[in-house]
Amino acid sequence: MNEMIQTLLNRKSIRAYEERPISADVKSEVLCATLRAPTAGNMMLYSIIDITEQSIKDTLAQTCDDQPFIAQAPMVWLFLADYQRWIDYFRCSDVDRVCRQHDVAPRQPAEGDLLLACCDALIAAQTAVVAAEALGVGSCYIGDILEKYEVHRELFNLPDYVIPIGLVCFGYPTEEQKELERTTRFDRRFIVFENRYRRLSDDDFAEMYRERQARWLSRGVTADGIENFGQLMYFRKFAAAYSREMNRSVQVMLRTWKEAGSAAVD
Repeated sequence: MNEMIQTLLNRKSIRAYEERPISADVKSEVLCATLRAPTAGNMMLYSIIDITEQSIKDTLAQTCDDQPFIAQAPMVWLFLADYQRWIDYFRCSDVDRVCRQHDVAPRQPAEGDLLLACCDALIAAQTAVVAAEALGVGSCYIGDILEKYEVHRELFNLPDYVIPIGLVCFGYPTEEQKELERTTRFDRRFIVFENRYRRLSDDDFAEMYRERQARWLSRGVTADGIENFGQLMYFRKFAAAYSREMNRSVQVMLRTWKEAGSAAVD
């Protein structure tokens, strides 16, 4: 099998790391690959913060839903959706003057620009993950960076048009982590459609979740009133306290982004 394909198929999240640093050469190789990631219009609508200060890692281990392994990761990168750099460049390029000359109203980043920048940042993050994996360095995404936006904004000195969208921990996996089984994925027929979207039927869902339902039942872990895997996931993930905080936090991010544009226009 092709070596790159094998790397992609073997990759799994790693949450425990050997006590050895990632060398400057390896970090540089990962970064070089990351900066070659596909990007919208070659604008590179993202920035990366290499978190080397232990106190910041310690803080993130708490603010990102109390996950101690974040503090223990040899390398932690924060991927930011970043339109601030272009807005600042437009300002120093005197774009407003040219807009006035052409009787065109200057505009500020809107919701579509934010989503595009998020795509750029996450594509870069995944490129970093794959590059690290190819060099024997494991990784784990921390989606909880979307929580507690106000805290993280102050922690990293983020301006209005910069949003923390992905946190990734890197490190050499322990032997125990190497032996962990990869998590399963859904069969492609439930994920990949031809030409048009297809909503799944009850029978589709029964088949799609059969393995996960059986595994959950085999563990004998039950909770009051929880009868199936769907109910379990609803309360454990979708309706959990951290999900509510994530959505509150993202609402603040969007409001900040939009209000910054309105203030600039006014």
